[in-house]
Amino acid sequence: MDGIYLTWLISALAIGVLLMPIVKPPWSKITLEGFIDFLRRYWMHILLVLTIYNAKDFLDEVDRILMANTGLDMTPWIYAVEGDMVLWVQEAFLSDWLTTFMTHFYVVGFMVICYVSIFYFAYFDDRWMADRICFTIFWVYALAVPFYLFFNVRVAGDHIPGMETLAYDLTGEINDWFTRIDPFTNGMPSLHIGFPFAVWLCLLRNDVDGRWKVYRRIVFAYTLVTAFCIVYLGIHWFLDIIGGMVIAAIAVSITDRMAGPFWKIFDERTVNARLATVLTNPGRAFSIIKGSIINTAKRYSKPTSSETGSIIVAVMILISGVITWDLTHQSLPANGVSAPIEVSSADGWLVTLDDRGESALLVVHDLSDLSTEIEVAQPIMTLNSSYDIRGDLIVMTNTTKLIVSDLAQNGIEIFSVNISGNGSVTFVANDVIALNDDNGLQYISLKSEQVIGPSIPEDEDLLLFTSNNEEIALVLTSESTVVHLGLMGSEGMISIKINATGEESEDQILIDNGRNVDVENSTITDVVLSETHIAAIVDVNATKRLVLVNRSNGDSIVISDAKFAAQDPYLSNEILMWAQYQNIDPTNASEKYSDKEIFLLTLENNIVEPLTADNLEQWNPMILENHYVYQQTNEDGTVSVEVQQKEASLKPYTSAVLQIGVILIIALTFVNFMQRQYETQIKTHPP
Repeated sequence: MDGIYLTWLISALAIGVLLMPIVKPPWSKITLEGFIDFLRRYWMHILLVLTIYNAKDFLDEVDRILMANTGLDMTPWIYAVEGDMVLWVQEAFLSDWLTTFMTHFYVVGFMVICYVSIFYFAYFDDRWMADRICFTIFWVYALAVPFYLFFNVRVAGDHIPGMETLAYDLTGEINDWFTRIDPFTNGMPSLHIGFPFAVWLCLLRNDVDGRWKVYRRIVFAYTLVTAFCIVYLGIHWFLDIIGGMVIAAIAVSITDRMAGPFWKIFDERTVNARLATVLTNPGRAFSIIKGSIINTAKRYSKPTSSETGSIIVAVMILISGVITWDLTHQSLPANGVSAPIEVSSADGWLVTLDDRGESALLVVHDLSDLSTEIEVAQPIMTLNSSYDIRGDLIVMTNTTKLIVSDLAQNGIEIFSVNISGNGSVTFVANDVIALNDDNGLQYISLKSEQVIGPSIPEDEDLLLFTSNNEEIALVLTSESTVVHLGLMGSEGMISIKINATGEESEDQILIDNGRNVDVENSTITDVVLSETHIAAIVDVNATKRLVLVNRSNGDSIVISDAKFAAQDPYLSNEILMWAQYQNIDPTNASEKYSDKEIFLLTLENNIVEPLTADNLEQWNPMILENHYVYQQTNEDGTVSVEVQQKEASLKPYTSAVLQIGVILIIALTFVNFMQRQYETQIKTHPP
């Protein structure tokens, strides 16, 4: 999966080196020693650029979680303004060769402008320009971060009907790379415009003797081509381009005022001198630090508008940090659960089969109070016991008995019947239970009456079954890719074949990794259904794929990444959730991609989003009316049941911080305005 990235990176570096004779100042020379020496002279600049690169990866993960938890999606507003303008561009120029060229240009060109630009000014020792270009790039990204976290705009090709994300879908390997590094919600502002436009503006402002005239023209031409590229490929909107230009202009203005003071502190030469002082004369270094702290304290004890402005920014950053932390930590563990094996739920109730050593116990919680367990009449449970919940009723089995208890009546037993062997059980109506034990599949009412329902043909074995309301779905061993659907009160069934065929390019990636893709002999391992759709996990030997079937027309679509193993589908409230690995071979993946994450698909807009994005293992997701539920392996190795509200809400301490912060900002802003007016008066009318 890293092959394409390495190809792009090497290409960017090669292009950067090949352009050196063209873009260099007229009097400069290119030597081999210079490639090593610039690292010594400009290591702080390089460190700042690498910090931006690594920060983007972290903030993209935060953005994914915020998007899933809050639904902050501004794309409809952008579309309301622009309509299909970007679609017209794509349709007018669409061609295979242009798509291929622009996809590679989109990535390689960006690397050249962002990272090779710093290299040029450092290599040719133009410190004035290196300081400003590096600091400008930093501020472009810093200004974009609030938009990326709280003003989510999706890529145009994912929103406009009939438009394609051409770059993301060029090949399976490229799609996989983009899926890993891009949350697809960071449209506004466009950094592909923001970075190069900022470099061009910075050169325009600071290149007074024209030494970088050729490079300035190259950057300008690149910016124009990129503006077309990102629209044509279905990635950005026209408003994203405007946003990128605006933050670029602001970043250059900020840099013009702050670059001098910043590099006065962080210039490599002064940093090296300070390090030498610390090592050779620690007493003097301590005195300098102490004096600096005292002077800073004096300034803030009698603040000017500059100091109050800094305090306002610090308060805003603190508030934003607290809110972001809260919104990305919305799940709460259910108490009383020590080693959960399986979890089930219905609106208002959470039921966990908990491992208690030689036996198991069903732990029941009211979702409004996760700290308190509810006593429930239950048989002696084992780790293989089956149970299901519907409304306020819970049905449980062991090898000899089936019991139904009423959670609304303090968990008392209201029905029981003897069974034979380990049985699978599910509700198929409010008062009817489907039981599959050693006696076969049968339907039992809570009045101990046998009920007519879909039956297994003779000489057939049942692979798995599930239900939705009064409908039941059966999968037979002889037809392992077919779902048979029937209704209670009738023995007849209809059959729907599940097609788990993926893209040819994705199959080839699996084959190249030694995996055998065998769709013809695939097997359904899990199935869930709603009134409109069927979702099934299909084992195709190389991996397990999640397939969504539209029941109105029978169309099958692979929803999960066709290369990575999916499991635990759950379909409810027009949302499909599942757990999925992020690597073909998780055992040989980096820590970041070795665990399962939870994904969800909203059927209304057909957009897949991650609910979790971390290094923890999550699985067995469920959807309730107001909550998401899933199991999680924590950093200490314990397993918890996490409950998360669909609608994000701020905790009391966050609300308190927000309220205090708002009051502080209002007061400080008022003081800052007064100070500015007074300081202006002093300048224009000195006493």
